[in-house]
Amino acid sequence: MLIKPLQVSTELKILRSLNIRMQLSSSEKQYYTNLEKGYEGEKKFEAILLESKLNDFIVSDLLLEKNNSSYQIDSLLISQKTIYLFEIKNFAGDYYIEMDAWYSKSGSEIKNPFDQLKRNESLLRRLLHDFSLSSTITVEPYLLFINPEFTLYQAPLHLPAIFPTQLNRFIDKLKIQSKSSKLNRTYQKLAEQLVSLHLVKPRISRIPEYKFDHPKKGIICGSCCSSISVIIENKVICHVCGYRESVDSTILRSVEEFVLLFPDRKITTNDIFEWCQVIESKKTIRRVLKKNFHYIKQARFSYFIPRNDS
Repeated sequence: MLIKPLQVSTELKILRSLNIRMQLSSSEKQYYTNLEKGYEGEKKFEAILLESKLNDFIVSDLLLEKNNSSYQIDSLLISQKTIYLFEIKNFAGDYYIEMDAWYSKSGSEIKNPFDQLKRNESLLRRLLHDFSLSSTITVEPYLLFINPEFTLYQAPLHLPAIFPTQLNRFIDKLKIQSKSSKLNRTYQKLAEQLVSLHLVKPRISRIPEYKFDHPKKGIICGSCCSSISVIIENKVICHVCGYRESVDSTILRSVEEFVLLFPDRKITTNDIFEWCQVIESKKTIRRVLKKNFHYIKQARFSYFIPRNDS
């Protein structure tokens, strides 16, 4: 009953590429690492819900907006008369709470995740009110700590949290409730309405500035993400892990990354040749581009566009 699956955000895709191709600052690196950890945690929880085969609607990773204020919802489980709202944290290590403030074991204060959960709950309730559903569906919010290496000390008993040691029992509870759950068209329509409001791009992005001349060029291995420097018998071979890939497939993957990083730059044979580095023949690149893209011929400047573009 997966209505919206978790997908890697454009921001994370770009940062993954830039992390390999350029030197990120310490703050940029930390931000990228946090995004990666967050995605891994959400992916793990989505897999758990799918394996549980619940008779409920699952909506992953929603970016919504209310009164010009955006908010991110990690996961929703829509069951009969109840929406479970999950704020998923992939923290590892020891943490503690003191006077409503959250700290790591080293004593560094961290942002209170409960504040974000309360804000999301409030905004979601307002949205349900707009849908005229606030009186028929309740919202149950939870902080869900997915990493088995996480421990929280001095947590108050009333904290709406699911700790790693409680996750299996919580899922068993959902399974029991799901057996008697009868979701009609109203619940499906609600899930579809929420997905229709999802914002594809965040208003604020923390991607560092870069230009075509800045990131390190070359082909990145599709397996271990190392640079590739060897071509043998029409195969591109990673010198680190030995991963083999056809030249055509490698070029297409590199074009996809090029478009991701430089959406305003036209796809040309010269640019892709420069971007790939190890492909020795421009003819090979032109052949692959002509086979897979529309060729736009102009007097002085010809380029390619994806086939699904008009």
